[in-house]
Amino acid sequence: MILQDALPYDPFSPKPLPGIAPLDPADWIRVDEAYAAQMAERERLIGERRAAVIAMDESARAAAEELLDAVLAAVLETPGFAMERGVVKRPDGGAVTIDRGDPLGTVGRLVQEDFCLLDRRGDEHVLVGAVLCFPASWSLEEKFLRPLVGIHSPVASYDDNVARRVQRLFDGVQVGRPLWRFNALWYTDASLHQPRRENDRRRERDSKGDCFLRSELQTVLRLPVSRAVVFGIHTYVLRAEDLAGRP
Repeated sequence: MILQDALPYDPFSPKPLPGIAPLDPADWIRVDEAYAAQMAERERLIGERRAAVIAMDESARAAAEELLDAVLAAVLETPGFAMERGVVKRPDGGAVTIDRGDPLGTVGRLVQEDFCLLDRRGDEHVLVGAVLCFPASWSLEEKFLRPLVGIHSPVASYDDNVARRVQRLFDGVQVGRPLWRFNALWYTDASLHQPRRENDRRRERDSKGDCFLRSELQTVLRLPVSRAVVFGIHTYVLRAEDLAGRP
């Protein structure tokens, strides 16, 4: 199991949906105590199950390359990273050759975050590319090239009102002013890679066996050139008993 020891926020004080707050751009990329273990799992998934964790419409190539540049700029300001002759040394000792022909695969091997690229087409933003190693009960294959409403089906709380608010949020996010929110769900399985199709229900929490809190720190950022929106996901998984003083 790959687990963290703590969360950088209180998961038991959620805000009303969509629960968005301003984000310090310096906090867009995070390195936590699970970095080495999560990166080893990301390397395995990209190597063995690439089609399940990476998808990109060719129309999104410029945005994906711009995302790679943004991630590179961020990690090179982060302790533990260094680049020499096109190779990035990671804090865990890993080395990643920068392959601009494979921007999403390269990004996926640099940082813990998953990233979804969304482009406005008509009245909605559409998922045009993603590196999604750690899906929490959804399938990249099923959601690829679908708009926001289709991506969130069948989430009961994602009603018409929330859908309109989220679309306004994606329309309004400004370059250099990223946003963030979080979710928090109980899981009986600590696995990070948990894809499920819309009709596949995950096992609900019960009073027996292990219980884990899975929480995503989600970020929303506008790329300045392509104007695509980047939805970032940093996944935390903790044992219930490590949430001291909480029910």
